[in-house]
Order: sequence, then structure tokens, then C-alpha cells
Amino acid sequence: MSTTLKARIADMFDEQGCDINQGKSDKDRKKGCSKQLLPGAAAGGCAFDRAKIALQPIADVVHLVHGPIACEGNSWDNWHSGSSGPQIYRTGFTTEINELDVIYGGEKRLFKSIREVLEKYDPPAVFVYQTCVPALVGDDIEAVCKRATEMFGKPIIPINAPGFASTKNLGNKLGAEALLDYVIGTREPAFTTPCDINIIGEYNLVGELWKVKPLLDALGIRILATIAGDRRYNDIASAHRAKVNMMVCSKSMINLATKMQQRWGIAYFEGSFYGIGDMSDSLRQIAKLLIQQGAPADLLDRTERLIEVEEALAYQRIAEFKQRLSGKHVLLYTGGVSLPLGVKTAKRWALRLSLWVPDHGQCH
Repeated sequence: MSTTLKARIADMFDEQGCDINQGKSDKDRKKGCSKQLLPGAAAGGCAFDRAKIALQPIADVVHLVHGPIACEGNSWDNWHSGSSGPQIYRTGFTTEINELDVIYGGEKRLFKSIREVLEKYDPPAVFVYQTCVPALVGDDIEAVCKRATEMFGKPIIPINAPGFASTKNLGNKLGAEALLDYVIGTREPAFTTPCDINIIGEYNLVGELWKVKPLLDALGIRILATIAGDRRYNDIASAHRAKVNMMVCSKSMINLATKMQQRWGIAYFEGSFYGIGDMSDSLRQIAKLLIQQGAPADLLDRTERLIEVEEALAYQRIAEFKQRLSGKHVLLYTGGVSLPLGVKTAKRWALRLSLWVPDHGQCH
């Protein structure tokens, strides 16, 4: 593992926005959050896999994997992150390094691959992902990407997150660091509004973002960028002009939210769009923070009126399900933890976990 990558990982383990870190003593905080993995260790999953999952929904760029062909067969496509336009992100690109590349190095092959995808697809940018084998060999993808950027006049972004670097969760953060280093702040939006927000850790899985956006549109709140569901490269590059960041997905990119606050003064909060109560709370939080940043003072009042209408509609829609679930025991699979719940808890969570499906007519 390179010295630069080690230093970056050590910096991310000292995360000021993490509740656990905040509760530690200064001495314990310096020790970091966990023991870093060694090459060959499998515990904790693959950092590359998660970095690619986090960035793959940027729909108009080429995502090029530098490594053996098997590394491109990672799990991102199982998520089915939806795009309202470009589909190039659904194409797998890999340098497919072989035994000779292991002996002589794969940097020339990587450079040729970058040139080929630019000539064939003309994307606004190419994201290059480091994997275990070329990282162990010593391929310097940062140097290759820098040279390719100078040669071809388009941003070639290195994502230095080989699988052995650390856990899957840290792979999210390494992907976020690449955005901070090479993408965010490099473009200006065509225009800005007092109600521009970013949503961090939102991947538009099976189009979930499209269910939430009409509510924000009804309030005049513009999503400047999501990171990274149904998003374009230029949206991400201009994300530093947002007034508020909302962070979802269990702190997977907490470093992005905290560092954007430090660099550009963008306030952030942690929220969720899953469940009636969480949806309402998140809309209130967005409105309050935007008002603090200069949005119209009546935004919160309009938000409360919208919440009242939509909550009534949502409870009406789930009434028949509530009746059918009354007195039943349920098992909820949350994507990582399964919990058998009692009757009272089941009824409570049946309401909280009901996916919000807004009626667009009610929003307007």
C-alpha cells in the first residue's frame, strides 16, 4: 500500500463528524477506528467494490476498472441504480491486465485504455479504479491519470481504493475523497438559487429519488447534485455551490459532508426519506437550514402545509395494510440486520418503514 494511501486512510479514521469519535478521549481518537487490513486479508470486504458502487450512478462518465477482468464483475449492477438519461454507466470497462502486465507493469495498458474509451464514447470524464493486483505491482494510476488529463484535455479521475486497502465502508469514503480532490469545485453551475441542496449517499435505487423529488419541487427546493444517483459529471463538479447538504445512507460518506462544510461552509444534517416520520422530519430540517442560509422565510410554513396534506394521504393509503398486519408477527430484513419483532413494535415499524410514494397532484 502506498504511503499516500496510508496517510489518506489514517486521516479518514480521525473523522470529526462521527458520533463515536466525538465520544472518545484525545488519546483513543488518535488510535483510529479500526485495525487496517493487510494485503490478502478478506475480513470486511473489498474497498474497491464499495468505491465503485458509490460512484457508478454518475451516469454520463466512463467507469474504467484497472485490474483483472474478474474485478469488473463486482456487485454494483445488482442495485439497479436508475438514470433518466445516459446509459454509459451500465457498460463495464476494464483494462483486463494479464501476467505480462504483472511482470512489466500495467501503466501503458491503462493509458491506451483511457485513450480508447475517449475516442469511442467521448464522455465528459473517465473514472479510473485501482484494484489489488496493479496496486501490489506498483502501478501509479494518479500519474497516468494526470498525464492523460493533460494529453486529452478531459478530466481523468483516479479512484485509489484497492480491495485490500480496508473495509467496504472505507471504500465509500475513498470514493468521496476522490470527488473532493478532483471533481467538486471544478465547475460552476449555470445558475444558483437560495434553495439549492445536495443529497449525499443517495443512489436512486430502482428510482427511489424520483419518488422524493416531486415533494422538493413543490417547495421550490432544487437538487443541485445527488452523490451519486441519476447524476451527471458537471452536477457533481458544481456541488460546492449548494446551500445545504443532506446526508443519507448511514454515514457512508460523512467525510464528504464534513469537508464540504469546512471548505465551502455548506451546512449538513443526517436524515432519511424512508418512513412517514423520517420524511417529514427531513423536509423540516431542509427548510430550517435553507432559511438560515437566506431562503424565503415562508419556506417552513409551506413545508408544514405540504407535510399535513401528504401525511394524511399516506396514512389513508396504508390503512388497509395496517388492518391486515394487526396482531401479526413480522420479520424485517433491513439490508444488513434481520430482527424478529413483537406485535407492538411490528405495528409501529410497519408505519415507519412504509415507503413514501407521493401523489404528484397533491404536491402542486
